[in-house]
Amino acid sequence: MDILNNYLESKGLKSTQQRHDIADTFFKTTTHISLEELLKRVRRKNPGTGYATVYRTMRLLAGGGLAVERQFGDGQTRYENVPEDGHHDHIICLKCGKIAEFHNPKIEKLQSDTAREMGFRVVRHKFELYGYCKDCG
Repeated sequence: MDILNNYLESKGLKSTQQRHDIADTFFKTTTHISLEELLKRVRRKNPGTGYATVYRTMRLLAGGGLAVERQFGDGQTRYENVPEDGHHDHIICLKCGKIAEFHNPKIEKLQSDTAREMGFRVVRHKFELYGYCKDCG
């Protein structure tokens, strides 16, 4: 939580128990979590936590580079921990919503080569595949 405390301090913001409960719960998450699901988990620790506090805390974490906001085409924002490897891509089931992560060096090289050939310097990207998982058909 030192990272969170340092970030809050640098922004002149208070360190509160609710923010710590939200961040602690989020950092222990290994999935792409929605605000609603995060709120449900946080309320197990701190029943008085409100949606707005979760929303503001996650926006703070994302703004500080401590969380990544993701949109997977269903209108819901999800958050994930910053990948340890620095980058991965996603494949999303259109029926059940399952999200799988993958990293493929061949795809990364092809994207880099394409950008270079077109005169671009890539600073960030996202690659998402949408389809149906083996359970959904």
